[in-house]
This record gives sequence, structure tokens and C-alpha cells, in this order.
Amino acid sequence: MYKDSATHIERRGRNFGILAVLLAFIVIVFGITVAKIQTGGFSEGFDHVARPALIPQEEASQ
Repeated sequence: MYKDSATHIERRGRNFGILAVLLAFIVIVFGITVAKIQTGGFSEGFDHVARPALIPQEEASQ
């Protein structure tokens, strides 16, 4: 076998740090997604289109 140099050891440590940050980000996004789904409410984003759900029923029938 061969012995890793100091540069490889430092890079390995940095890579594990980046891995930890990415995994934490994924867990946070997943947690927020689950929390939004569990609320059960229908949420519409602001997407610059008319939203029929906001039109009162009296105006919609005209």
C-alpha cells in the first residue's frame, strides 16, 4: 500500500466537511417539505397568473 501525503489528508477532511454541509442542507429541505405537506392546506405560489380559487363564487358565475 501507499501512504497518503499531507495534501491528500487535508483534502479528504475538506471533502468530508463539504459532505456534511450538503447532507445538512438536504435534511433541512426535506424537513421543510414534509412540514409543508403535513399542514394539509392547499398552498399556491405567487406565479403571476390568475388564481381562480381567490375569485368569490358570485363573480365567478357571471
